[in-house]
Amino acid sequence: MHIRKYDFDYSRRHFMEKTALGLGGAGVLTSLWPEICRSGDVSKAYPEELTNIEAYTKGKVKVGDTINADNIDIVQDLVDPMLYQEVKQDQRTFFIMETQTDIETMYPPYFLDATLNNQGKAVFDANNNVVVEGSGEPWIGGHPFPDPQTGLEAIANLTLSWGRHDQTTYAIPVTSLNPEGEMSYNYNFVWAEQQCTGLVNPVISPDRPYLKGHKDKVRFQSVWFTSPNDVKGTAFLNVWHYDQREFPDLFGYLPAFKRVRRFPTNQRFEPLVAGMNLFLSDAWSAGDPMLTWGNYKIVGRQPMLGSMHYQWRPDLPNWELPTIGGPKGKSYYNCGKSLLPEVVILEGEPTGFPRAPVSKRRVYIDARVLSFPQAISFDRRGDIWKSFEPGFGYQKYGDYERKARDGRTEWMWSWVISNDIQSGRISRFPHGKECAGGWKSELDMGIDMLSEYMTVQAMRRLGT
Repeated sequence: MHIRKYDFDYSRRHFMEKTALGLGGAGVLTSLWPEICRSGDVSKAYPEELTNIEAYTKGKVKVGDTINADNIDIVQDLVDPMLYQEVKQDQRTFFIMETQTDIETMYPPYFLDATLNNQGKAVFDANNNVVVEGSGEPWIGGHPFPDPQTGLEAIANLTLSWGRHDQTTYAIPVTSLNPEGEMSYNYNFVWAEQQCTGLVNPVISPDRPYLKGHKDKVRFQSVWFTSPNDVKGTAFLNVWHYDQREFPDLFGYLPAFKRVRRFPTNQRFEPLVAGMNLFLSDAWSAGDPMLTWGNYKIVGRQPMLGSMHYQWRPDLPNWELPTIGGPKGKSYYNCGKSLLPEVVILEGEPTGFPRAPVSKRRVYIDARVLSFPQAISFDRRGDIWKSFEPGFGYQKYGDYERKARDGRTEWMWSWVISNDIQSGRISRFPHGKECAGGWKSELDMGIDMLSEYMTVQAMRRLGT
């Protein structure tokens, strides 16, 4: 008789014991991050049941299958409660894709270089800001904690570099749907980021790891709306201090008043414009300085179905997936999900916001990528309020490829579904090729982003 050392429940028991004992570090058969550094592949860190959906479900589900209300219960332990409800009650479906194991397909190339080169150099200072060990300088690039042991280390990875590039502009068309599944608002806007610390691209950031004159900041981030006409020209600018105890400086330009005004920065749980289910706090599941939240704790580890691979579809109009589900069949993207061997479930509370409508946020973090397949916010009663679900992808599809400056293939987010389950309102948007006004998505352009898009004068110019 053949006795399997790693039976079907071995991984489940392993994750439960690790969480109960408060132990950090990813991997089941061996430690994940050392294996990534050694081989660039995650396969040997997990048993087959965590990298093969057919093995996990004992043949009940395989790559290519569609998950719907009739069979979602087979994989209920692999999906978050929001996705389960969307499939079970709102006619959402998704299809199963194969699990990716090559780490180079899960990171922007320069950011992966920096994570590998700078591992082991990050510590927290007396104020719980991330600094370089020994010098006390701001962080120098890549994930500061590629093998996070605590909740604070996990949120630091998410917060200090959102887009994992030095410069980005995303052209974003947004569709917001009412509870009847009909479009209630349609917006186009550009979201731009300039990283100030932790710069990683040697071509466009020769003074890396810090943007000259801005070593005391994490990033500049701006957004400006390009349609429809009633909001066209509306713009916001966030200036993030490196000290994560401080709120960003927030400025807004309102075309109706033709002036820039300063906004209260602790009001981060409100839509940017009417009807759009996107708050500043939602961004990248870490839209607020990490020390304005607190009580971080890792509450679980498990395998999960998530859209962390193969989500870039440059063959489709404006890179946007077709839709499915909801009352009119237009509420969700018809996306694929693959078996993620291990996600770290992180919870935090908005301790710096006395009147926050959110009581906590639960973030599911892919232990390989250290980014999130799902983030769920809970209201003050502790009930699920809204989700922020992204899809990510290696920027290569058929003959299409998006390359970094040195010729390696890029990696980036591809779409987001934000579902306010209490009101029934959903906003979904792609990382589009372009949006109204002729704006295009670009990565690491090598331009003066501050003067172009991130000053009071630039906001006025964009607004007119």
